[in-house]
Order: sequence, then structure tokens, then C-alpha cells
Amino acid sequence: MGSLQMAALEGGSKLELESESLVSSSSFPREKYSFHEAPQVTLYVRNRVLNSIKTVVFSSKINLLMPFGPLAMLANKLFNSQGWVFLFSLLGIVPLAERLGYTTEQLACFTGPTVGGLLNATFGNATELIISIYAMKRGMVRVVQQSLLGSILSNMLLVLGCAFFSGGIVFSNREQVFNKASATVDSGLLLMAVMGLLFPAVLHSTGTELHIGKSALALSRFTSCVMLVAYASYLVFQLRNQNNQYVPVGENQAESPTEGSSNDEEGPEISMWESIIWLSILTSWISILSEYLVNAIEGASKDLKLPVAFISVILLPIVGNAAEHAAAIMFAMKDKLDISLGVAIGSSTQISMFGIPFCVVIGWIMGIPLDLDFQLFETATLFITVLVVTFMLQDGTSNYLKGLMLILCYLIVAASFFVHMDPSRMDPSLVGIVVLQRVNPVNLDSDAIFEEWICLRLRNEESDVTQRLLNLKQSYFTCGFRVSQAFVSLFNKF
Repeated sequence: MGSLQMAALEGGSKLELESESLVSSSSFPREKYSFHEAPQVTLYVRNRVLNSIKTVVFSSKINLLMPFGPLAMLANKLFNSQGWVFLFSLLGIVPLAERLGYTTEQLACFTGPTVGGLLNATFGNATELIISIYAMKRGMVRVVQQSLLGSILSNMLLVLGCAFFSGGIVFSNREQVFNKASATVDSGLLLMAVMGLLFPAVLHSTGTELHIGKSALALSRFTSCVMLVAYASYLVFQLRNQNNQYVPVGENQAESPTEGSSNDEEGPEISMWESIIWLSILTSWISILSEYLVNAIEGASKDLKLPVAFISVILLPIVGNAAEHAAAIMFAMKDKLDISLGVAIGSSTQISMFGIPFCVVIGWIMGIPLDLDFQLFETATLFITVLVVTFMLQDGTSNYLKGLMLILCYLIVAASFFVHMDPSRMDPSLVGIVVLQRVNPVNLDSDAIFEEWICLRLRNEESDVTQRLLNLKQSYFTCGFRVSQAFVSLFNKF
């Protein structure tokens, strides 16, 4: 009897350990169940699963948009309208991106503040990276570049602006403060990213490449590796200074009356393992819809009469940044502006220092010539945006006026891309004018101009325009350019 009792006790203890490992969490009390209470354990696990589904799927009103995901798949099979497929996919990704941010926040409750901020930035940008990878697989290099650029602009202007504005409205009687040292580090990284994008664009735009079509690509790949090393160093710096990140600036701030709100922090609503499982499910579902979204971009541009550049820079990033947008506003309204900055500026830093170089390296592996030459217009837009945001962050305070200014700046950027003609989609005759402007009129060489013209088209990955250019006879260009040379010589004589 004693041995049987010992065996029963051992079996019961094993069952206890297994049940604890399945449902244990720092936010839920651990209960011990005997061998005869196994059905209760099963019932408890089932209730936890149902409660997790209820919390993640049915707790947010934005989840009413989830049916648009299956509708996009249905529209792709039944209808021939790429515009509807694009809109349904776009709307279907919005709640998934928001829920991805929610589950990331739940997982961040079990980590430190720095790791939590990095998790928010990582999975908040997962949507953009997934869309970029699918676009690269289809050879849509400009869509990849513009969507990543738009993500940076959206985070720095729209997301941060809405956070400053909403926080300033709630706390209109005073200025909100944030960690100026952390903002300075992020601003420095953003300026480094601008440097990495500026040199290939200027090198190509000025026509000073040593090897046309190759030098900018080689420089981009080298710069991308350097930027990845810099971002890794930034992560190490953050993790080693964990106690100084996303917290009030100094001792004077620690005595402010608003700090008491930190004691009212809400605990996690789902366990750590539930968060990890939901992250996997949501990421997979976003990947499926991203494929439909990317495949419908060009068709939607024609159906909706919108430029591809506007769709890539404005519409796609707004969907991908839904999680950051909601989180930044929520934390700003709770007077936790450091976390809002960690989400908005941290996400921009990760896209610029990790997302873009990562895509360049992945394209290198896949044999896709993705470089850091984002064209002069896009690079100048990013440079001016970083300067504006750096100026806004330099004093370590925020108010609703700063937020409104950032939002208005984003509207200007959106309007600019609405009327912007992407160089890769310009008419061949316009490209010829650009080429003529880049060549010394005294030493016009028709063969060199023709080769450079073709290289320009090849660099921009426009197969239809490239094929038309290649089919034109070189003698046609030679005749035209010699006539131009004659006019130039005649003009020089006078």
C-alpha cells in the first residue's frame, strides 16, 4: 500500500508539474491539481484558450475589419477588379497589425522596459518587412524603397505628431517632458541613415559613378552592412543602459506628481506563451494578405487613379503603422511620452538602420539589385523630415502645437507624393531630355548617350519601357543627337 501510495503521489506530482507548465504565468495564480482532478485541468486549459480568443479577437472594435481579409481572397477569385482586392487587403491588414501590436505589448509585460520597447518596434514593423519581401520577390524594387521610406516618414511625422497633439490636449495646462538623451541618440542614428541614403542618390544623380549602374549598388551594399553593424551596436548600448531608457529624465522629474500613475500599471491580460502563439498566428495571416496586397498594387493604381508612389509612400505605411499609431497615442495620453517616443522614433530608427539595410542584403542574396538610391526627391524629403523632427526634440518637451506642426508637415509630404512623377515611370522622351542635360553639350557622343539611356532604364527595373528602348535602332538616336550637336555648335559660334 505504501508503495502504491508513493506511486500515486509521484504520478500526481508529475501531473501537477505538467499542468503548471501549460498554464503558468506570472499574472495568474498557480493552482495544484491532484490525479483525480485531471478533467478540471482540461477544463481550465479550455477556458484559458477561449478567454484568450475572446481577449485578442473580440476585445477591440477595430477587429470589425477582420472579415475584409477573407473578402480580399474571395474578390481575387471571383472578380477581376484589382482595386477592390487592394482595398479589402488594406482594410484586412489594419486590425491584424493593431492586434500584433497588442500581443507584443502583452509579451513586453514579461520583459524589461528596453526589451519591451524593442519588441514593440520589431513586431510593429513586421508588416512593412513582410510586404517588402513579397514586393522584392515580384521585382517591384521601387515599391520596396518607397514603402520603407513612407514608413519612416509616417512614424516621424504622423505617429509622433498625433502623440504630441493628443498628449498636449489632455495635459494642456503644462508641457510634457521626455528623455532628451534617448531622443538625441535616436536622432543621431536617423541622421546616419540619411547619410547612407544620400551618397548613392547624389552619386547617381550627378552622373559621377565610376561604373554606371554598378558603383551605386556596390556602395549601397557596403553601406548597408555598416548600418547593420551600427544598429547592432545601438541594441547593445540600449540593453546595457536599460535602467536609463524610457524613464523620466532626472531626479527633478521623479518628484513630479504624475509619476504616481506608474504605480497604476495594468497587468497582462494573456500569458506569455499565449502572446507568443498569437504573434505567430497574426504574422502568418499578415503574410497571406500581404501577398494579395502586393499583387494588386499596380492594378489598383490604374483602377483608383492614384500614383504608385502615393500608394507606396502614404497608404501602405499607414496600414503598417496602425499598431505604433494607437500605442503612441495611448501612452502619450497617459503622460508616458518616453514610451511614445520609443515606439515612434524607435520604429523609424529600426526601419532606417535595420529594415532598409536588411532588405538590401536580402535582395543581394536573391540576386535583386535593390540599392540605397531612393532618388533625389525621396532622399531630400527624408533629409528635411529628419531635420524638422530633430529640431522638435532638442529641448526635451512637447505640446499640442508641436504635434499639430508635425501632422501638417505630413500632409505636405502626402500632397507632394500625390503630384510626384516617379523617375522610373517617366516617358522615354523625358528620360532623353534628362540624359542630354547630364552630358557635356560640347562633347556629345551618341553611343555613350544611348548606352547611358539604356542603363537608366535597366536601373529602374521597368521592363516594358526597357524593352521598347532596346527595340529602337541605334541609328535613330545617332541621327537625332548629331542634329542636336549641329545646333549646339552653331549656337556656340554665335
